[in-house]
Amino acid sequence: MNNELKKLSEFLNVLSEENRLKIICLLGSGRKCVCEIYEHLDLPQNLVSHHLKILKDFNILSSKKEGLKVYYELNTKILEKYLDILNQYLNNKGEKNDN
Repeated sequence: MNNELKKLSEFLNVLSEENRLKIICLLGSGRKCVCEIYEHLDLPQNLVSHHLKILKDFNILSSKKEGLKVYYELNTKILEKYLDILNQYLNNKGEKNDN
């Protein structure tokens, strides 16, 4: 359980950065290439790529190269997993903590 809570904390930390959260919201409507994501953020393209790498390294995003473009999409299984864990902790908030 302690490791699970640590991973949940890391997940929330990754999502808490505003630009990464914007990327998640943009990809909620479907996969997009870097150029499409870049258009919606007021950031240099190299910083957008940096945020995409962080999200991908945490398996929140998956990517697929098609020709010269790389397309990103949400890994809904991972998102659902962490949201389920968060809900479990939130629903147990009234229970006594034995630690």
